[in-house]
Amino acid sequence: MKSILTLLAALTLTAIAGDSAHWWRGNLHSHSYWSDGDDFPESIAELYKTNGYHFLAFTDHNTLHLTNKWVNTETGKSAKVAFSKYAARWPKEWLETREGKDGKTEVRLKFLAEYRGKFEEPDRFLILQSEEITDRWKTAPIHMNAHNLREVIKPRGGDSVTQTISNNVAAVLEQRQRTGQPIFLHVNHPNFGSAITPEELLQVRDARFFELFNGHPTVWNNGNSTNRTPSMDRLWDIVLTRRLAELKYPVMYGLGTDDGHNYHTNRVGASNPLRGWVWVRSAKLTPESLIAALEAGDFYSSSGVKLRELRQDAKGISLEIEAQPGVTYTTQFIGTRRGYDARNEPVRNAAGDALRVSHTYSKDVGAVLAEVKGAKASYTPKGDEIYVRAKIISSKPHPNPPQTGDVEIAWTQPIVPTAQ
Repeated sequence: MKSILTLLAALTLTAIAGDSAHWWRGNLHSHSYWSDGDDFPESIAELYKTNGYHFLAFTDHNTLHLTNKWVNTETGKSAKVAFSKYAARWPKEWLETREGKDGKTEVRLKFLAEYRGKFEEPDRFLILQSEEITDRWKTAPIHMNAHNLREVIKPRGGDSVTQTISNNVAAVLEQRQRTGQPIFLHVNHPNFGSAITPEELLQVRDARFFELFNGHPTVWNNGNSTNRTPSMDRLWDIVLTRRLAELKYPVMYGLGTDDGHNYHTNRVGASNPLRGWVWVRSAKLTPESLIAALEAGDFYSSSGVKLRELRQDAKGISLEIEAQPGVTYTTQFIGTRRGYDARNEPVRNAAGDALRVSHTYSKDVGAVLAEVKGAKASYTPKGDEIYVRAKIISSKPHPNPPQTGDVEIAWTQPIVPTAQ
């Protein structure tokens, strides 16, 4: 499997190097009536397209939009509101309804092949065929999104959190190898249900992406002292440091996503759309080009901050923010230096038993190496950094935050500096 991944990575870099590039905005996590969302795919696709997105993935739980499914228009999650909007937007011949067993009206959900043509345009908007592979180990919900699938992937399970993740990653790689179709996978919301600790996540070599920011209110992006989960930034730094320094594994990249379920009422506590996204720099707005760019780390994640320019390679990071009037910006360059204090200790209960929560680490892990105020910032490595990444923090409150007090942020992907 290692040789296959090496070849895919080489092809990825070749594809990007040979093409001119554009920035494309996209959401890689959304739910509809096909699982536990409260709106129709057509309504959701139109929402994203009209709000300036270029690509969207429907990631309904353990399903693709390929088989007949009927939903009740009078009961269930926001059903009356959603159907009223849907019926008003589309002509009668588009709606396929019937009387259900309880006498209530049901409407058939359209297949992806039926509705995607209403929205997709070359170099304007693309819909990815995706799935949230929804698995579990004991009480831990293990969820992963797979994009540009050809077939549904059934959860594989496992004897531990790490094995469960590994088995599902292997299933995605198997489909990619067998079909020859580029398929992209990321691990979802590690803190949701206290599902995945940093120590568990970092062990899966072929898990290269995770959700750094997720718009759902109960995924605890900022950590949660009650259940002893770290912030996603802290988790990322632990994972990066130990993967690169100890295991010699590849970089893990951090994604911004929505995880939208609730489309009719915007508030803290609801899982609303338009909260987090990625900007991907690729030659074309196609699944192949987007996945190649993502796998090369040529993207950044955002919950509101937009970059005018981003240049980064092994020699450093340079960026310029598309600044808004009256908003201040602080860029933190974060990383871990070689020779860091590598001691880490599990958290134990009164009986001395280790708990399945994040270990404790020194402040050397994920230290702020430099901090710059203003719309432009750059960092030139000294040569002893294991990795460096940039976090751009604005003073602007998020307009619809998953957690009270959130401000708009952007995150660049880690670089591994060239030793000097």
